[in-house]
Amino acid sequence: MTGTGRPPVAVVRVTAESAAEDAAALSAVLIATVAAGASVGWIEPPTADEATSWWLRLFDDPDATSWVARGDDGRALGTITLLLSPKPNGPHRGEVVKLMVHPDARGRGVAPALMRALEQHARVTGLTLLVLDTETGSLAETLYARWGWHAVGVIPDFAVMPSGRLGGTTVMYKRLSDEPAADALLPGSLFADSQPPRAE
Repeated sequence: MTGTGRPPVAVVRVTAESAAEDAAALSAVLIATVAAGASVGWIEPPTADEATSWWLRLFDDPDATSWVARGDDGRALGTITLLLSPKPNGPHRGEVVKLMVHPDARGRGVAPALMRALEQHARVTGLTLLVLDTETGSLAETLYARWGWHAVGVIPDFAVMPSGRLGGTTVMYKRLSDEPAADALLPGSLFADSQPPRAE
């Protein structure tokens, strides 16, 4: 146990060698996340095979860097991905996508640990700007703002939610050169631990 009373969480970068194992482990996270009400591109939860194939395609993207959070028992608890811009005028920016935490692991500081790893990597590799979008009006939107992200605007009716309704998305950015590192995040923050991730 940690000093906070929570079981420890280890955040590890996905590699070519670990991709197959990580994809299989994260299939349960994706299925549970969609079942809990997040769209992340899906209306109905995928099958385990569909989810594993989906992760493998993401990990195969040369512009994507992904991380997996695991508990002390080795179980996958969550994930996050950084997408680099493939455009010649965008070598300084990246997009944060697929921040997911298994519903059973919420409240354990998984999401802040994942975001810390991503932001630290982005800074070390020379990125100065991160962007994302998140469900308008969600707790995630409020907490992103608390974490130093700024809202640009809202796109209404952006995605069909699992409930069948159309939901808006808020586009946000964070300048890494201007904002405090994610290490400043409160360890007790719930972020995506309590709110489904971005709709796509």
